[in-house]
Amino acid sequence: MKLCIAEKPSVAKEIAQILGAKTRRDGFFEGNGYWVSWTFGHLCTLKEPHDYTDRWKYWDMRYLPMIPPRFGIKVIDDKGVQKQFKTLEKLIHEADEIINCGDAGQEGELIQRWVLTKAIAKAPIKRLWISSLTEEAIREGFDKLMDAADFDKLYEAGSARAIGDWLLGMNATRAYTLKYGQNKQVLSIGRVQTPTLAMIVERQLEIENFKPVPYWEIKTLYRDTVFSATSGRFQKPEDAQTVLQEISGIDLYIGKIETKKSNEHPPRLFDLTSLQVECNRKFSLSADDTLRTIQSLYEKKVTTYPRVDTTFLSDDIYKKVPSILKNMKGYESLTQPVIEAGKIRKSKKVFDNKKITDHHAIIPTGQNRIDLTEIERKVFDMVCRRFIAVFYPDCQAANTTVEASIGKHAFKATGKQILKPGWRVVFKNDDKDDKSEDRILPAFTTGEHGPHQPDLQEKQTQPPQYYTEATLLRAMETAGKNMDDDELRELMKENGIGRPSTRANIIETLFRRRYIQKERKRLVATPTGVDLIASIENDMLKSAELTGQWERKLRQIENDELDIARFMDEMKQMVSEVINQVKTSPRRQITILEDEEKLRAKAKEEAKQQKKKEAAKAAKNLSCPKCGNGNLLKGNSAWGCSEWKNGCRFMIPFELFGKKLTDKQVAALAGKKKSPLIKGFTYDDLKIDGRLLIDDDSAIVLSTEIKEDSTCPKCNVGKIVKGKTAYGCTNFKAGCNFRIPFEVKA
Repeated sequence: MKLCIAEKPSVAKEIAQILGAKTRRDGFFEGNGYWVSWTFGHLCTLKEPHDYTDRWKYWDMRYLPMIPPRFGIKVIDDKGVQKQFKTLEKLIHEADEIINCGDAGQEGELIQRWVLTKAIAKAPIKRLWISSLTEEAIREGFDKLMDAADFDKLYEAGSARAIGDWLLGMNATRAYTLKYGQNKQVLSIGRVQTPTLAMIVERQLEIENFKPVPYWEIKTLYRDTVFSATSGRFQKPEDAQTVLQEISGIDLYIGKIETKKSNEHPPRLFDLTSLQVECNRKFSLSADDTLRTIQSLYEKKVTTYPRVDTTFLSDDIYKKVPSILKNMKGYESLTQPVIEAGKIRKSKKVFDNKKITDHHAIIPTGQNRIDLTEIERKVFDMVCRRFIAVFYPDCQAANTTVEASIGKHAFKATGKQILKPGWRVVFKNDDKDDKSEDRILPAFTTGEHGPHQPDLQEKQTQPPQYYTEATLLRAMETAGKNMDDDELRELMKENGIGRPSTRANIIETLFRRRYIQKERKRLVATPTGVDLIASIENDMLKSAELTGQWERKLRQIENDELDIARFMDEMKQMVSEVINQVKTSPRRQITILEDEEKLRAKAKEEAKQQKKKEAAKAAKNLSCPKCGNGNLLKGNSAWGCSEWKNGCRFMIPFELFGKKLTDKQVAALAGKKKSPLIKGFTYDDLKIDGRLLIDDDSAIVLSTEIKEDSTCPKCNVGKIVKGKTAYGCTNFKAGCNFRIPFEVKA
């Protein structure tokens, strides 16, 4: 038998269906010569300090640094995890061949390899490496299975990353907690987490210490166009006032007019970071929310693998582009011009095999789903439009500079005009695109002149902006270097801190530890975060640039350019230096805020208890709405009438239309014969909202509620309209059969 191990149960189910392994067993599928099983995240982890020696059970500065002679792994102490591992272990020992179908990235490789190592796999191992979960991609991947040994360096890099994080995190966290933590409050230190916090703190201190400097500018209005003095800023008001007097009352003369035509390339395809940046800017989504959303779209097969750090596609994708464009429902008005134009544009800024490592940029697969949530639709739309735009012509613009003179003083005005929008038509409703267009200048002629309205403006130098999640992600990507140019940013990625897939979690960790907080969109360091960074004397711990160099070394391990042993020696030396420095540093006071995780757990427990009390109260003494004589009793799968022996068969199932009902909702339905609005019912494979009713025949009915004029979830083209008995789609003439009755009997 061949054993396939997927990254999660849902992916295992997809693979099993395609391979014909359709018999469900406990922890795996079987059939057609295959077993298909799964992990669910990390089943194994690095051993904890106390697993190596009893001395490391206790947090004691004398026993630091902790550097095991050899690192080991263990199965995570969780009943569900251990049960699944035992299932996998048995299958691994009995399999003739093992196919690693884990997530196609460094972390996915590490998860699977640790399981195979712990289970002592001896059978030959192959690797499934795919960039989307469509049936076509999975079948193609199984036709081109790779040798597991081809990914040994990827595993080494993942292993080095995990061990490096363990060495620094375990040792530095214990050292700083013992030295500065009050009442044993844990002070978390991390290889990526701490330099990220340092960037936020340094920016914040720069803003707080900023002293604005006044300056003056002279502008003048001529023919509804603002001209600025080319001399720039004046540091003294009297100098500006002198110029203002000299230009007042005399005509402005138009001089040289220069128009340069330029071609603007389409925006690059999305990698994970640029998608997170754009979603934060447009929808105020956190990096973590964006990652979860694009991961969901990947698992729903509508987009490709999301945890990528490249904005390029490989050349072999080019031949698939026409098919993807043709299958993109709801975008026909944008895709048709590309398809009908003949040969599809192939730009080196899009297709470049040299810029591809594990995966290509995030693009649509050409498959469509009607069950996307509102935010999934928005993110999916962004991915689709970027993909379509790269096959459109460049935008042709004219940049005009008009020079002018008033006496001996020079002025100028600039403007921009879009000659041919090209790819911009794909984003015609995009706010960012609209704002990017400068004002259009009127037609000036050299030598013309006339009166103008001069103005002296007093301004102040401005401090740098606080980080937002979008700008912080960019700073992490470039190790703190301010890069606006896409190509320069691409070159800096090798020195970025963290990986695209982990940066969101790093930011969430800083929130959870109460080291930072959010004020509107701004990320602000708390007193704890500021004090912690101030207490760290070792630059290696808090320098984004130095941490970026460590990230580069991990990539070199992955590319077989650096020996893992050398990296580990450097990490051990660094940890020893950090610990020695902490031991000899003077004590200082650090402001402590309670860990957000503890606060959340406390609030969650309180809410849980309150909910139980409310549910118990609501469910007590529920009269049967049908016979009125009995009370409703809670059974194994439904609430039923206590008078069932006397013929009353009224029941309210625990689950209706794919939605589990709470005790409170059941109490409202039984008492008022009408539930409050409940979200998330399933009807005809669609998620809908509605209220449950008990009709005159004591039957339970779902009264659906759908927002009129919203986009049809089935075709993504038409609008929802309300008919006489049902909701329908305005696109019905084109074949959309969306229809949901006002009332549906259970």
